[in-house]
Amino acid sequence: MADRSRLRGPPDDRTPAELLTFGVVNLDKPPGPSSHQVSGWLRDAVDETLADRAPDATIEQAAHAGTLDPKVTGCLPVMLGEATRLAQVFLEGSKEYVAVLECHAPVPADAESVVAEFEGPIYQKPPRKSAVARRLRVREIYDLEVLETDERRHLLRIRCESGTYVRKLCHDLGLALGTGGHMGHLRRTATSPFDDRDLHSAHDFLDALAYWREDDDPEALFDVVDPAERILEGLPGVVIAPSAAREVANGAPVYDPGVIETDDDAQAGDLVACYTPNGAAVCLGEFVDDASRDVTVNLERVLV
Repeated sequence: MADRSRLRGPPDDRTPAELLTFGVVNLDKPPGPSSHQVSGWLRDAVDETLADRAPDATIEQAAHAGTLDPKVTGCLPVMLGEATRLAQVFLEGSKEYVAVLECHAPVPADAESVVAEFEGPIYQKPPRKSAVARRLRVREIYDLEVLETDERRHLLRIRCESGTYVRKLCHDLGLALGTGGHMGHLRRTATSPFDDRDLHSAHDFLDALAYWREDDDPEALFDVVDPAERILEGLPGVVIAPSAAREVANGAPVYDPGVIETDDDAQAGDLVACYTPNGAAVCLGEFVDDASRDVTVNLERVLV
């Protein structure tokens, strides 16, 4: 548990232990294990390392951002320790995938125009094996591009709203093409604000822990683990005074007198991130744009 009498220092100045208890790994998930298994392995490895190197620091949990099926690979941000309080942020962002659509008959000549019709809002019902209720819902396909094609396959790039089932999308595309179809290989290339340009394998992470634990060399750890504030890059920000941050740590909302600066694009009802002037995250909350009230941000998650 964080010491709420002390605010965090600047993200770039944290010790290895501070990073591991409020950090995120942009993990390249391998095929085979479940997302839950992967995040559990990372949590256990961190817990064992901290027990040796920093016994006063503890990590009770780790969580992944958006479940990938065991066979699926790619971008799986894993939040460590208190960074798990930021999980809701990933529901606000988009996802991007590269998928193989396996058609059950030769692809028709107008296939690309048929695929393009799926851009925009679509109806989906979660599959039977999903962890959510099987109710019809709407998901947005922001961009759907055919990268390559052959007689029976399309290589697709899909940018979509969080919670979109790509397997179901491929099934529906097969029906629309008149061939039938199913999803072949799937790789996630982005989970906003993370993408595949700086992915790290589980081996990279375990090696980095070992260098710090056994050789007292944290350099690789600083390369692999990012401060948890990186998760917040897509949200509007509010800078608040340290005195206001200490009040937030005790459950108070962010009052107007404690606000130093607000992003111009923050709108009423937006999920916003609050920071101290040194860039350390303090809380998540709902932005209030109402001159008749003295509250700027209603609290949702305390991060200190």
